[in-house]
Amino acid sequence: MKTLDEATVERIVEQVTRQVLAALQEEQKETEEERDLAHFIDHTLLKPDATRDQIIQLCDEARKYRFASVCVNSTNVKLSAQQLSGSDVSVCTTVGFPLGATLTEVKVFEAQQAIRDGASEVDMVINVGALKSEDYELVKRDIVSVARACHASNVLLKVIIETALLSDEEKEIACQLAMTAGADFVKTSTGFGPGGATLEDVALMRRVVGPTVGVKAAGGIRTYEDARKMIEAGASRIGASGSVKIMEGAASRPLT
Repeated sequence: MKTLDEATVERIVEQVTRQVLAALQEEQKETEEERDLAHFIDHTLLKPDATRDQIIQLCDEARKYRFASVCVNSTNVKLSAQQLSGSDVSVCTTVGFPLGATLTEVKVFEAQQAIRDGASEVDMVINVGALKSEDYELVKRDIVSVARACHASNVLLKVIIETALLSDEEKEIACQLAMTAGADFVKTSTGFGPGGATLEDVALMRRVVGPTVGVKAAGGIRTYEDARKMIEAGASRIGASGSVKIMEGAASRPLT
């Protein structure tokens, strides 16, 4: 058996060390990318038959992956806040959901009560019928009223415009109204309408609101690739019920 000289051994060790370090650096890069993606995601459960155990599981998953928030119906806010106490995961809830056709006073009360229960983010649905009737004053007043209730407690307001029900012109008007009324984000969809987020709608919304207002893409986002494309199109937040699968998809990608 041939014995390697010292210089050859050192060269082999150096090559192996470089390969190991490169692999570790790539793995760390992937881990950081997954962590960054998680911070974009509102882990969502808005089904009417969601049970207490399912909400607890949702919160446990949000803690594990460190999602931006859990998004739940207002009846589940208090439980979610209790489950997430001490974590950096926010509790997000919905207002006027999913139709947006409730009275402004009801939306304001719903937001205020949810905030008292522990919500730190609110996703409200605009009055879609008023928008399509060109009653822009009503639409703006509706948003302004909820925005005041939220901002009085330093709570973020995301305004759902339900893009699948609107023309491109109406989408632009809705975004402009939301922005001028004090919304922190505009959001594509409830997930209960005739369609969800599209890349085209996200790009349109980002173009209208510019860099200072957030854009949340929600509805039909189920894979890592879906989420990444939405972010590339301009989304700064992703609403998804399949968040864990999205993260598993990120983790399972081959190293390059």
